[in-house]
Amino acid sequence: MNIDETIERLKEGNARFVADKLDGKLQDSQRRNELTAGQQPHTIVLSCADSRVVPELAFDTGLGELFVLRVAGNVANTSSLASIEYAVAHCKSKLIVVMGHQSCGAVTAAVSGGDNGYNLNHLLAHITPAIAASEDKTAINDVVKTNARLTAKNMLSRSLILREAVEKGALKIVPAYYSLDSGKVDFL
Repeated sequence: MNIDETIERLKEGNARFVADKLDGKLQDSQRRNELTAGQQPHTIVLSCADSRVVPELAFDTGLGELFVLRVAGNVANTSSLASIEYAVAHCKSKLIVVMGHQSCGAVTAAVSGGDNGYNLNHLLAHITPAIAASEDKTAINDVVKTNARLTAKNMLSRSLILREAVEKGALKIVPAYYSLDSGKVDFL
C-alpha cells in the first residue's frame, strides 16, 4: 500500500468501528505466528493514554498493523519521538497519525494551569504552545486539535530521521481528532 491507500484503509476501518461492524481480521494465532519473525506496521499512531481511545479498535486493525504510542495529551516527548523514529527507520512505517481526542484531560489540565507536580507539569508544558496558538484558549476541543497539528508539525523540526523520510516521500505525518461521542476520526 502507498501512503494514500494506507490513509484510506484507516478511514474504512474507522467507518466500520463507527457503524459497529468491526471485521476483526488479523487477530488470530496464524497472524501471531506470521509476526514472530518481525514487524512492519504501516502506521504509527501517537495517541493519548486515555482509556476511551483505543487506536487498534478505532481503525479496526489487526496485529502488526499499527505501532501505537500512548502518552497523555498525545505528547511527542523525547522517548515517544525516539520510538517513532525507530518505527520509521527500522520497521519502515510510512504514516504517522497524531491523534488528539474530544475532552482530553491532559489538555484540560494544561488549560487550567496550576501546580500539578514536577512530572505532570513537565508533560503539560508540551501542550502550552497549543494553548498559545489557539484562538479560544478555553475551548478544550479546539486546543486539542491545535495540539495535534502542532505536534505533527514539530516532529519534523525535532527529528532528522522523520524530516528526511518526509522529504523523500517515504513518510507522511497527519494530525487527527477522535470524537468520544461517535468514535469517528477526522483527519485534520
